[in-house]
Parts: sequence; structure tokens; C-alpha cells
Amino acid sequence: MTISWKAVTPIVVTTAIALLPAPNGLAPHAWYFFAIFAGVIAGLMTEPLPGGAVGLIGVTLVTCLAPWVLYSPVELAKPGFNPANAALTWALSGFSNATVWLIFGAFMFALGYEKTGLGRRIALVLVKAMGRRTLTLGYAVMIADTILAPFTPSNTARSGGTIYPVIRNLPALYESKPNDPSARRIGSYIMWVALATTCVTSSMFLTGLAPNLLAVELVNKTSKISLSWMQWFMAFAPVGITLLILVPLLTYWFYPPEVKESSDVPVWAAKELHQMGSFSAREAMLAIVVIAALMLWIFGGSFINATTVALLVISLMLLGKVVTWDDIVKNSTAWNTLAWFATLVALADGLNKVGFVKWFAESVAAHMSGFSPFAAMIVLVLVFYFTHYLFASVTAHVTALLPVMLAVGSTVPGIDMPHFALLLCLTLGIMGVQTPYATGPSPVYYGSGYLPSADYWRLGGIFGVIFIAVFLLIAVPWLGMIG
Repeated sequence: MTISWKAVTPIVVTTAIALLPAPNGLAPHAWYFFAIFAGVIAGLMTEPLPGGAVGLIGVTLVTCLAPWVLYSPVELAKPGFNPANAALTWALSGFSNATVWLIFGAFMFALGYEKTGLGRRIALVLVKAMGRRTLTLGYAVMIADTILAPFTPSNTARSGGTIYPVIRNLPALYESKPNDPSARRIGSYIMWVALATTCVTSSMFLTGLAPNLLAVELVNKTSKISLSWMQWFMAFAPVGITLLILVPLLTYWFYPPEVKESSDVPVWAAKELHQMGSFSAREAMLAIVVIAALMLWIFGGSFINATTVALLVISLMLLGKVVTWDDIVKNSTAWNTLAWFATLVALADGLNKVGFVKWFAESVAAHMSGFSPFAAMIVLVLVFYFTHYLFASVTAHVTALLPVMLAVGSTVPGIDMPHFALLLCLTLGIMGVQTPYATGPSPVYYGSGYLPSADYWRLGGIFGVIFIAVFLLIAVPWLGMIG
């Protein structure tokens, strides 16, 4: 049996770190916990197994080795303390986390879009209305993603599973073929607009990207700062609206299509809509419940929990036969994500529990003494953003770096922690534009045959810089204005 390097890498990382002596000021058990945590992150990046399995193995390993990796000698010496029972309670804590179940519930929304065809209908309606000119077609793709984003926390499901299947039919109408010089006729333009757009919408809405919800939970656990759906949206809206307007236009300039207009696309979209038939009762039911959910998320926070809203919508979808229980049971992506995020919440909380985050923050803070609070905040946001080149998962990035960055920021005298936490979180979507592996839909568009490797890396670098520059220029003063 051949052993894959993907499976060996997490073991090597964990073992290598564990064999090194613990740094000065850090307890040995905290260093061993970090070694396991680093191995889990390596596993999430190389993916020898699905993310949920990697997280479960990591949490189980910590639980089994709890007396040596999770608790200090002082805790173990407390009368009546049972490390086995305490470790199991810690291990399962993520599965009782409300945010984790909100993420799961939102995946059911995406399932409803797929089963009813509502997402495809929205995209086709926009293409029919705006598809005559290539530039306006780019805006149609952008609007379709923006409409779906608040209800679809998986940008892979939203863009890779709903938008891409529609737009991949368009280039052929212009004789624009994948893996061919003709790709630049129009296919390359459409694919890049779709990818860049979903990165912006992933930052614009708290429920537009699953790791956003994980980030909010980690911010709450690490810094005791609560972020609501409306706070998130209001903070990013000026940036998001600006970037959404710019993306089709900037792509038109930096990666111009050879074909500027055609009457064939609206005709094709009209034909596809005709084949779909009239608006179904299931589509209407889904539209009603997701709009109701959005309203409750925005305005109902004082009397109904966001996760309760998601569970209520799932119940209504089942009662209205928008989806079946069998559909939910068979949605392996949602169940995998549930296990994945539940274990990551526990592991990230463990870094705080053993004192690693505090130690690291104090170590980094010692080198930030010459920075003003404002400069320190900007530098830390830039470091957080561009280190995403090292990650193939936004979730892994959030889990590994967000608590650390928050802890470092808390040691800088005068830094505005609520603003700093928001700035870090709001970059999670836009950082996905940088590489072919940066976010879920990236491999879909990279593998489409319309975005050659050299073009993808070049555009990722250009748009990555533009996105963070626009973000900092607008978001920083805007947050100061709205408090």
C-alpha cells in the first residue's frame, strides 16, 4: 500500500514541533497542544481526508492525551478533577455551538436553491435582460451572485454550484473554447468576473461565506466582542458596493474580451427559461421563507436567535416539501462542514485554554512597541490578508491566525479592538481572489480551461492588491464614522 505524502505531512508536522523544546515562557503541555493543532492545520491544507475527519482525529487525539496536552499540573492536582471527563466535555463543546448549527442550517438554504431551481432561474433572468453586451453580461453575473449571497454561506455552492453551471454554457455561443486561444473571446472574461465577484460577496454578507460565521464565534471567544449580521453588512457595504461596481469594469480593462456584444446570449437564456416552465410553488415557498429569514436575521435579533431562525426555515422547507428529509440526510457536504467546524471551534478554543495565544501575542507585541495603534492595526490586517497565499482553505486560515492576530492586537495600547476585529473578519472573502486554491470556487474556475495558470496568478495578484487597497481606504475611515 502506497502512503501518500498528504497523509504523512500532518504527522511529520506534529512530531517535529512536539520534539522541539517548548519556547521560553510557554508551558510544555501548551506546546504539545500547539503541535497537534499545527498538524490539524497541515491536514486541512493537504486534505488526506475530508476536513471533518481531520478535525475529528485532532480533537480525539487531544482528548486521549488530555493529561499531557490540555491541562497544566496545577489543574490536574485539583481535588476531584477528572481530566478524562473534562476533556470529553471540551471535545464535544463545538457540537453544541449555535454558530456551527447556523452554518449547517444555511447549507440547507443552498440545498433548497438547488432542488427548486430558483438559483438557476435568477441567473437566467439576469442573463436574458443584460446579456446582449459583454460588459453588461459581466454585471448580470455580478448581480446574480449578489442576490444569492446572503442566503448561501457556501461560496462553492453559490458560485461553483449555481453560477458556474449557467455561465459555462455562454462561451460556446461565441465560439470561445476552453484550453484554446479562442478562450479570450469571452469565456475568460466571464469566468474571472464570476470568481472575483463571489470573493466580494463573500465578504459583504456574514452569511455569504461559512468561515465568516466561524470567525464571529472566534472573535467572541477570543476578545468577547459580538458581531451581528447588520453590523457586518454596514461595515462592508461601502467597500462591497464599490468593488462590485468595479469588478466587471476592471476585468474589462485588465483582461478584455475580444467579443464586445452579441444577441445570441439573451436568446439562449430565454430558451432555457422557457424549458424551466413557470414559477413553481416550491420556488415560491423557498423565496418566501428565505426573505423571512433575512428579515429576522436583520431585525429580529432581540427576540429570536439567528440559529433558531435557520432551524425554523429548515422545518418550513420540510413541511412545504421544498426539500425532503432524505435530501438533508444525503447532503454530505453539510454534515462534513458541521463536523469540521465543530471540531475547529473546540481546537481554536483550546489554544486559548492552554495559554498559547496569550504567549504568542505577548511575544509578537514585544516587536510592535514602536508602532502607533493605527499603524499596528493596518500592518496586522495586511499580514493577515497576504498570508492567505500560504493557505488552501479560508477555514484553516481563520482557525490558525485569527485568534493570534486578535490577541496581538489586544496587547497594543490604544488599538480599537472592535474595529480591528471587524477589519480582520471582513477580509476573509476578498482574500480568496489571490490564488487558484484560495477559496472553494477557485479550483472550479481554474479548471474551467478559460483561465490559464499564468493569467490566473497575474490577475490574482492585481485584484488582490486592488481589493485590499480599496478596503483599507474606505473601510477604515468609514468605521470611524459609524462608530
